[in-house]
Amino acid sequence: MYLPNEGKIWLATGSERVYLLPSMANRHGLIAGATGTGKTVTLKVIAESFSNMGVPVFLADIKGDVSGMCEIGVETKHIRRSIDNMHIEDFDYDAYPVRFFDVYGKKGHPVRTTISEMGPELLSRLLDLTDVQSGVLRIVFKVADDEGLLLLDLKDLRAMVQHVGDNASEYKLRYGNVSSASIGAIQRALLTLEDEGGDSFFGEPALNIADWFDWDEDGRGVMNILECAELFQHPMLYSTFLLWMLSELYELLPEAGDLEKPKIAFFFDEAHLLFRDAPKALLEKVEQVVRLIRSKGVSVWFITQNPADVPESVLGQIGNRVQHALRAYTPNEQKALRYAAKSFRVNPEFDTETVLQELATGEALVSVLDEKGVPTIVQRAGILPPRSSMSAAEDAVIQRVIQESPLHEKYGQAVDRESAYEILTGQVSQAAQGEEVPPSQPQEAPADTPAASQRPETATERKARELAEQKAKAAQEAAGAPSDPKADAKAEKEREKAEREREKAEAKAAKEREKAEQEKQKSRRKSAAATMAGKAASSAANTVGRELGRQLIRGLFGNLKK
Repeated sequence: MYLPNEGKIWLATGSERVYLLPSMANRHGLIAGATGTGKTVTLKVIAESFSNMGVPVFLADIKGDVSGMCEIGVETKHIRRSIDNMHIEDFDYDAYPVRFFDVYGKKGHPVRTTISEMGPELLSRLLDLTDVQSGVLRIVFKVADDEGLLLLDLKDLRAMVQHVGDNASEYKLRYGNVSSASIGAIQRALLTLEDEGGDSFFGEPALNIADWFDWDEDGRGVMNILECAELFQHPMLYSTFLLWMLSELYELLPEAGDLEKPKIAFFFDEAHLLFRDAPKALLEKVEQVVRLIRSKGVSVWFITQNPADVPESVLGQIGNRVQHALRAYTPNEQKALRYAAKSFRVNPEFDTETVLQELATGEALVSVLDEKGVPTIVQRAGILPPRSSMSAAEDAVIQRVIQESPLHEKYGQAVDRESAYEILTGQVSQAAQGEEVPPSQPQEAPADTPAASQRPETATERKARELAEQKAKAAQEAAGAPSDPKADAKAEKEREKAEREREKAEAKAAKEREKAEQEKQKSRRKSAAATMAGKAASSAANTVGRELGRQLIRGLFGNLKK
């Protein structure tokens, strides 16, 4: 519950009130506890408080109950009891500005990103590739980048992987070995990802993280809720998607230093999935982002069952902690209980380890940072109730919110523009049909240089020629369609573009021929120099031989005269 007059968040009440300071919220937070102990209520109370102070929020809704934040809360006997016990005055139920997102586009705006934006590192984790296979995937990305082929969706990546595999011998010396086994493994992994719905995630228009930074007419931060009930059935896709969004936030936001309040609050539900089976390189990147994103004004909150689910290097960056009840029936659970208890500053009034097993639903052990950034002594306290609805919103309500959102038109319709798949499959189709290549304008070749028609076609020339053919064909088809000023103008632009690309390719080819000729001339000069040196050596040898002969003859006749 945000208290604007005091400039802080009233989070819980025990022997005294517990306040979360907005200026310390970007030191990140942890909400932990066993199933059914009240973690979701704590998440909603903190998220509502951020929104009330004008901070946009992103949170994942795995069970569907967070969606009720778009509706006004309804009083129950449990909420009334909490209000009375905590002596809360002027408690008003309220609805919050919400925008729904869904990777599958069913209960929210479709969430998409491109293959290029995801990058080979996160994709390797998503596809569960080995180190060798990850290296091959990086080669695929590098080849696509060098050859100007856009990787937007899964079919682009599949076509690019096949292209690199088919031309492995050509790329081997420049990029490294590409084995057919690795290519096959990547293709199988892509097929699995496609079956899990990954093809819905990759494409355009890609999500612009800047759209999360929005406010309603009252200045409250918008709640960006990601519907995850279906996405969570594929834990690797879910965790990789959240890591990508956190990385995008890190890249998007400038350095801001210490602010009075965060720029955005980011809630990771089921946070243990982010770190499960993560390769060392990726784990180090996550730790680095969590450590450095604080200075960009981002408050990251991890929600999980046990603090031990979060690596110590990340846990060490978390200053605000809300620990709900833990169960300790097995030796591992007892060890985790002791671990959680030791993470708090000791309160001499109770035994932390014992209290952790006695907490009722809605109660928690709370420790936050004070104004100096020092963790407070742990308090046993009851969490305040949320103002919005505790129930999940009905599908009709969610669809209405989606239709009324200003982002509906922007993300509602998928776009499939020309990219690697269209270009590469177009090349294969032309080769299979045996289409003739229009003759290019003849270029003057230097003497002793083979004519263009007699020399092998370079990779650069081949790519440019095939691209120009595609553009010219499209322009011809457009020209043969019924007269349309816009279509005619577009066709003319395509023809001009194809002509420029052809001229550019010819100029580059001429430059390559000139370079080859220079190398040949240089080789001739070296050969001529060697020949002259040989003649000079031979002449010198003949001169020496003749001189020796004359001396021998003079010596011989001299002896005869004597």
